[in-house]
Amino acid sequence: MLAFLSFIGFTLLVAGFAYYKTHNARLTESTEGYFLGGRSLTGVYIGSSMLLMNLSTEHLIGLNGLAFRTGFIVMAWEVIAAVTIVLFAIYFLPKYLKLGISTIPEYLERRFDKNTLLITSILFLAMYIISLLPIVLYTGAIALESLFQVSNVFSIDKTTALWVMVWGVGGLGAVYAIFGGIKAIAAADTINGIGLIVGGLMVTIFALLYVGNGNAWQGLVEVYQSNPDKFNSIGSEDSLVPFSTLFTGLIVSNMFFWCTNQSIVQKALGAKNLAEGQKGVMLCALLKLIMPSIIILPGIIAFHIFKGQIDNPDNAYPELVHLILPEVLVGFFAAVVVGAVFSTFSGGLNSSVTLFIVNIYKQRINQNATETQTVSMSKYLGIGLALITMIVAPLVANAPDGLFYLIQQLQGIFNAPILSVVLVGLMTKRVPPIAAKLGLLFGMSAYIICNFILKINLHFFHLVGILFVLNVIFMLAIGYFFPAKPFEDIYTEQVNITPWSMVKPVAWLITLCSISIYVFLAHNVPKVIMIIYYLFAALILSYALYQIGKTLFRKRVINSAPQKTE
Repeated sequence: MLAFLSFIGFTLLVAGFAYYKTHNARLTESTEGYFLGGRSLTGVYIGSSMLLMNLSTEHLIGLNGLAFRTGFIVMAWEVIAAVTIVLFAIYFLPKYLKLGISTIPEYLERRFDKNTLLITSILFLAMYIISLLPIVLYTGAIALESLFQVSNVFSIDKTTALWVMVWGVGGLGAVYAIFGGIKAIAAADTINGIGLIVGGLMVTIFALLYVGNGNAWQGLVEVYQSNPDKFNSIGSEDSLVPFSTLFTGLIVSNMFFWCTNQSIVQKALGAKNLAEGQKGVMLCALLKLIMPSIIILPGIIAFHIFKGQIDNPDNAYPELVHLILPEVLVGFFAAVVVGAVFSTFSGGLNSSVTLFIVNIYKQRINQNATETQTVSMSKYLGIGLALITMIVAPLVANAPDGLFYLIQQLQGIFNAPILSVVLVGLMTKRVPPIAAKLGLLFGMSAYIICNFILKINLHFFHLVGILFVLNVIFMLAIGYFFPAKPFEDIYTEQVNITPWSMVKPVAWLITLCSISIYVFLAHNVPKVIMIIYYLFAALILSYALYQIGKTLFRKRVINSAPQKTE
């Protein structure tokens, strides 16, 4: 009962905060307000919302399950993500905000043509509907069943409990996404983001206290000394994440997700100005660096506590939560899990609606639609997509065991082609529209042939990396032999694009932290590598401190200067 009450209490707190922040803002009466929050989002909203859109039960349960099996090598998804998020803040976001776009396909229309817009919009929609929304609801339902034992509490079978959880979480997420728009999602994510960090760290700390008999540090030492192989950051070539993949497909996959994925990028596109957008993006990057302590370390602690004796590693995290948290905190943490699922689902739903309305409905179906008609259609479409997703999600339970892994592989069909087209569009001026369309076709078909038909004996990430490079070369070759008229970026002046004064030193510090995590968790690092690392670290720290000091001094001089009076 205490668990249930704390769950309801935290969930109502989130709902109340979102309503308080949005009920008088009148942001659901226009498309810009509905999809981009009236371009009024501040750094904290953006950072929290980006983080929560990314983190869901696939991370809390899935990555901890992988860590249970393999150890810290799976931190690659989180640590490398921080570097690509920095790249988004420095290079991609300024270009996006300068153009005043609402969606990534909208940019591709301006850079190439309407057919490129249509193709990429359909690809994004397919990716969300097939591989994101149903899986998020399904894994979220599994997590809640494990935490709350709903089937036992209400004396129903697990299949029925699964349906109840899917419709409960899906319905709540749909209400925020459909009737509140992105500002409601961002407002809710602010509280959910805090809850996720606090709740996740709480699980880790309580688990270490459990192992160390009240001494968390002693608990960490015991886990490390008993399982040193689990704390190695360098994956071997036959491991799940070989170290070499960090420089091929893994960074390509991360760049797609954090720099061109509509559901993530849309949060930053709603920034009130570039400076606020960069602050939010950097906040997200910083939070990603502490995520291994929440979504990887608990899996290793669970391996130590349960001595590796859990049949399904994906149950390791829920079992750990049940073991080490008091009942009242189990309810709070369940609310955090719901928040993570709800954020990814509602954000993905909002992005799907945005893609269809902005790039298909208003372009191809009803070009003369009024603002009221457009927002109304958005809500009807959102309801339809939510219902379809909630019907399909429980059916995933009846699929073969390899379906989830197959869906992850299916995302490779979209990642490299879309990223390569966006990147070539941003970095060149004369590559023609036909190159983009053929690039999308070449990238998708080459991946399908190599991975599913020929089944080449090559790590998944290496294949993605190689095909990405080939796709870029293919498009550049078309541009070289059949150049188009130079494309000109036009500043729409929708938001101020003056960059944040601290963006470069903060970017270098986050990059240094990412490298440091790998260096200090690696086993048997050669001395020459350590010498190079320390020189690099000293250089970065000197540069960052100099830039921060210079900026603060300049602001102090400006603030202390006497004001002119007439």
